[in-house]
Amino acid sequence: MHSVQTTGIDLPLKALVWQDTSGATWLSYNDPVWLAERHGLGGETAATVKAMTAALQAVAKAATTG
Repeated sequence: MHSVQTTGIDLPLKALVWQDTSGATWLSYNDPVWLAERHGLGGETAATVKAMTAALQAVAKAATTG
């Protein structure tokens, strides 16, 4: 957020658990790489974006596996 203040609209990161009309359950979130591109973040944020991506993937995996 310090780098490009408009990122504040997408932070904190969020995830949505939802069920479609056929009864399937989904976990959705915006990829931090996409968010970085959306807000024009530079290379100086690459390590943070990578860490955010890994954290979200880990949480999603933990939440969706038995």
